[in-house]
Amino acid sequence: MQELYTQITFSKAPFLFSHKEPCILLGSCFVESIGKKLEESKIPTDLNPFGTLYNPASIAQAVRILLRPERFTAKDLFFSNDTYQSFSHHSRFSSPSQDECLKNINERLFSSASSIRNCKRMIITFGTAWVYKLKSNNRIVANCHKLPEKMFDRTRLSVDSIVEEWKELLLSLWEQNPELKILFTVSPIRHWKDGAHNNQLSKAILLLAIEQLQTEFKEQTFYFPAYEIMLDELRDYRFYADDMFHPSALAIEYIWQRFIEKMMTNDSQQIIREWSEIQKAINHKPFQPQSEAYKQFILQTMLKMKRLNDKFPYFDIQFEMDVLNKKIENK
Repeated sequence: MQELYTQITFSKAPFLFSHKEPCILLGSCFVESIGKKLEESKIPTDLNPFGTLYNPASIAQAVRILLRPERFTAKDLFFSNDTYQSFSHHSRFSSPSQDECLKNINERLFSSASSIRNCKRMIITFGTAWVYKLKSNNRIVANCHKLPEKMFDRTRLSVDSIVEEWKELLLSLWEQNPELKILFTVSPIRHWKDGAHNNQLSKAILLLAIEQLQTEFKEQTFYFPAYEIMLDELRDYRFYADDMFHPSALAIEYIWQRFIEKMMTNDSQQIIREWSEIQKAINHKPFQPQSEAYKQFILQTMLKMKRLNDKFPYFDIQFEMDVLNKKIENK
């Protein structure tokens, strides 16, 4: 039978993901998409403790801060557009209240500093090699927060600079967490404001840098080809959102399924399949919520959950059990 699309193949990973290995994720919008899928599958997940980060230098800086956490103070913030903000964080941490901004930043910082020492898996997604430096101190910022362009110099990282910084960082990571395995990806989202050619150059730099790191650390790192899957397996605009640059929900689901197939243990693949069906039942909205039929539906769902938990005792579904028990009690 004639093949109707090009399928991306890649070598077997030296490590896999599972519900037994807590995971921390840092990087661009794409890591947010995969991270939410991991959360929905109830894999212990710490997703983007600094918010969305795009370039390798800012992601590296975030990891360094997590490894040696120091409380952020007022001097680490700036005030713009009636909001306190941090050049190290995404705008989701910003607030009209300085105290609230610092509280949000520091609570997450120390929580995730513990995660990075104890997690067994890390996913890093690079989005662009382009960075913005504050002219006032030559500092690379994680987010410009819509400040005037004249405040920044825009420059592109080199392959060598990324590799040099990340080699040192990875060694520091493994000093504190020797069992940590790291999966690199490149975001398939095009940074079109860079222009088509400059976007391709940027992605090429990221790919070459990751290739060097993976070659250097073959057992502790791996590359998952989300970028290539999006460009070569999903060559159709139906796989893009309305802006024609971000992957659509269908594309994200497809890449997620490829991730499950290649990067998950057999047990976790089974858990995800069964849990997906149970989630649909939990989220089901009945026409007659007080009916005996719906009560039996809930009881059958709880029985499936118990059977799943009996097979995989480490799979924590107590919260969902409590929710369904309350529904039964209220009938």
